[in-house]
Amino acid sequence: MKKSLLDVQVNGFAGVDFQQPDLSAADLRRAVDGLAEHQTRRFFATLITDSVAALCAKLGNLERLRSADPVAAAALCGYHLEGPWLSPEPGFRGAHDPRHMGPPDIGAFERLQAAANGNIRLVTLAPEWPGSAAFIDRLATSGVQVSLGHTDASDVAIDAAIGAGARFCTHLGNAVPTQLHRHDNVIQRLLARDELTAFLIPDGIHLPPAVLQNFYRAKPAGKVLFTTDCAAPAGAPPGRYRLAHLEVEVGEDRVVRLPGTRQFAGSALCPDEGVRNLVRWLGLDESAARDHFSTLVAARFDIVLPGL
Repeated sequence: MKKSLLDVQVNGFAGVDFQQPDLSAADLRRAVDGLAEHQTRRFFATLITDSVAALCAKLGNLERLRSADPVAAAALCGYHLEGPWLSPEPGFRGAHDPRHMGPPDIGAFERLQAAANGNIRLVTLAPEWPGSAAFIDRLATSGVQVSLGHTDASDVAIDAAIGAGARFCTHLGNAVPTQLHRHDNVIQRLLARDELTAFLIPDGIHLPPAVLQNFYRAKPAGKVLFTTDCAAPAGAPPGRYRLAHLEVEVGEDRVVRLPGTRQFAGSALCPDEGVRNLVRWLGLDESAARDHFSTLVAARFDIVLPGL
């Protein structure tokens, strides 16, 4: 029996944006059912940078919706908090709003975790902020996984983060400026850290196939996993959609951009399409490709996956 796929970075799906404060029960169920149609019955809803008060309200609403729908509660098995403790520097911040960014604050995190009923399972942060190592240690000790992303961290900051308990890199190779020093850059610094498991987006857009191959080969066995970083356009036709305070558009090329720019803002990749791309571009057999998008991810987060 094939196991369900697991995606730990889902901003939205089937036209639904999880960032919206008025997200309804019907919206959540449409996204859950849409993901199930793409063999994904477990996922982390990802919330991007906003004020702590706004994030608490969104988490509280999602928890109320989960409590009323057992199917949604089982599928949405955790939250990935991507921000607000990211780099506000242009290029590194991506589509996130820098007005709400700042150094990590354990009091703020505890407010967020209380709103989420303890279901925040993964936090992405930039470890160059002062106080990051102590913050990471507190989260890791409490069982929350920490990933490094939207960052221009130095080797010293990365060392401190790993020592404190950080274990992942978020969409490695993305959330960086278009132009970087050819050798001394955060992509190379993170890629070289065997202690960190890299999450990659296999859509052929965020990482061209040759880059995906190189990153995969550069990491030790078991140190690469995959995610879609999908947003509302995934599982939906071309058009314009919401991503938090932003409007995004996707065309026939399936690239999700801020309108009128070349800047990416999430993806339109479905998890089962990602599996097929791993077979196509990495030469993995179908079973190994599925494992990288299901059982290997689940093992890192202690999640039980249902069969299809």
